[in-house]
Amino acid sequence: MNLIYQEGKDFAKSYIEPYTELTDKESRFPEESFKELGEKGFLKLLIPEEYGGLGKGIEEHAQACLAFAETCATTALCYMMHNVAVMCLVAHGSDELKKRIFTDIIDNGTFMALAYSEFGTGTHFYITEMTAEVNGDRTTFNGKKSMVTSASYASYYLVLAPSAEEGKIDNWVFPLESKGLSFELAEWNGLGMRGNSSSPVRIDHVTLDSSHRIGAPGSGSEQVFTVVAPFFITGLGAIYSGIALHMFAIAADHAANRRYPDGSTLSHIETIQIHIGEIYKQASAAKALTMEAARAGASGEADALAKILSARIFASEAAIECGRLAMRVGGGKAYNKALPLERLLRDAYAGQIMAPSADVLSVWLGKALTGQMIP
Repeated sequence: MNLIYQEGKDFAKSYIEPYTELTDKESRFPEESFKELGEKGFLKLLIPEEYGGLGKGIEEHAQACLAFAETCATTALCYMMHNVAVMCLVAHGSDELKKRIFTDIIDNGTFMALAYSEFGTGTHFYITEMTAEVNGDRTTFNGKKSMVTSASYASYYLVLAPSAEEGKIDNWVFPLESKGLSFELAEWNGLGMRGNSSSPVRIDHVTLDSSHRIGAPGSGSEQVFTVVAPFFITGLGAIYSGIALHMFAIAADHAANRRYPDGSTLSHIETIQIHIGEIYKQASAAKALTMEAARAGASGEADALAKILSARIFASEAAIECGRLAMRVGGGKAYNKALPLERLLRDAYAGQIMAPSADVLSVWLGKALTGQMIP
């Protein structure tokens, strides 16, 4: 681990932890934390140095997401999606678009989000149901996206839409102030990740000029599978590893401090020791797999995709298993919400279904390992 992970841990202690409980209980977007993310430079982590950023890559992305998730998974998730959107611009955006948005992020603390998933195609978000009518240099969009994280709080949203290139898709940046863009915030009532404001967005005759398109016409799928997928999936692996590590810390602390009348603690019971050991093993393995996947991705190794996919699948499943065992260790204290394990378990369950879902990723992993095309 390099300095980014420790800086992220220190940041989370001061600027994320104070809002973690309210984020969940009130289904409240962590605005205060995001303000500090901008002021302390984390929002520019992946922005190239020539644009005033820190110029970091997928390894530092994973480390920051892991560090934040060990305190608040919601904040880590929204931050992760900002980074993914930034990387789309880094890899495919025009110089003019980069300058405009990166300057806003650095100078004003604005951030980005993804508006990809739709009601019909769901986890196969790259199959868009939107319409796009081209008129010269301007395109008019209509449609509805289903679960837009950071809805109404982010200043820029990446939207996939049909391309003028037949059978292909484009990736666009929709500014928050775009006329015809509206969010249905009341529709969000998540089981977990409750503060991420993952709400539907209506796109009603939104018209943009071509300067808002990321990359060449028809390059949306390429962006999804060469930029979005590795950074998004690695980030999710880091987030669910962070949840699992948080569960271990809480369960171990509870076992060490829950005392019987004779002075012994819960940690003296062999069954509890076995549970604690299993939680640690699962959480540590998830973290190790994710960091190795990020390293392989940064190095461009041949099996990087397989490592990234397997790390994300394992981490999301490990977080749920760690939660199951941690609830046993916590007993009535956990069930009665005296410990935050119930919140973490709810957050963990999002990992199975968040696009691309664990089921879809398992298919992709098999394809990657047998030399077949994805998707």
